[in-house]
Amino acid sequence: MTGVGSAAAVARRAARGDAVRAGARTGFAARGVLYLLIGVLAVRIGWTGTNEQADRGGALAQITSTPFGAVLLWALGVGLAGMALWRLTEAVFGAAGPDGDRATERAMSGFRFVFYAVVSFLVFSFAVGDRGSGAGSSDRQSQDVTGRVLGLPGGQWWVGAVAVGIVVAGVCIASSAGLRTYRKRLKWAQLSKSQRRFMNVTGVAGGVSRGLVFAAVGFFALKAAVQFDPAEAKGMDDAIRSFAYTPAGRWLLLAVAVGLALFGLFSFGVAKWRKV
Repeated sequence: MTGVGSAAAVARRAARGDAVRAGARTGFAARGVLYLLIGVLAVRIGWTGTNEQADRGGALAQITSTPFGAVLLWALGVGLAGMALWRLTEAVFGAAGPDGDRATERAMSGFRFVFYAVVSFLVFSFAVGDRGSGAGSSDRQSQDVTGRVLGLPGGQWWVGAVAVGIVVAGVCIASSAGLRTYRKRLKWAQLSKSQRRFMNVTGVAGGVSRGLVFAAVGFFALKAAVQFDPAEAKGMDDAIRSFAYTPAGRWLLLAVAVGLALFGLFSFGVAKWRKV
């Protein structure tokens, strides 16, 4: 038992170590790069009607087109892997802060670990030449996955349940941004007035836009479940484009697009000032 306890103590110290914290900060920066590029692509779509993809695949394609694209892809994958590792340590040992040991917080960290591990794997796969893994259309991928799940026993209910969960997550993300709950995770007292203003502008606008996109993706997934039609499911790209068909037209699409780019900038601030 002593050996097991010592091993657990060593693992806990490693989870709180500089390497894991550096991985977390690198991961937030990598997230910032993705959202900044997605936002820029979405602005182009809203302004010019281009057929570019405003999703992870479109962002990776943009990175590949740069002179140091291969190096940047590997750096992005490493950053996202660092984020996944940090989320795993939070799930196992608890997060920083007074509420870090709550079961709900650990569960959310577990979900985030899986998400970032998958995204990191897709980015690495894309970097080694598997162009279909990381850069495929999120819309086509959503329809494929929805179609497979709908074909399972009770699949319609499974898709519906997941869709409702995504809608709720979107609403929570937007609400949390509006309430500025991100402040409690930042070294807020150490920030200057201009730094606080930067985080408030990017955090609120970015978080609300991100939440709206999540909610839109969930809405279309729910529509696919109700109509038993996987073609109704949409990924991030089509969900963003759908805002142009609201009464506000392309101006809402552009507002959401700018918000996503701002969320990328917010992520850079988080990378520097978050408590980890």
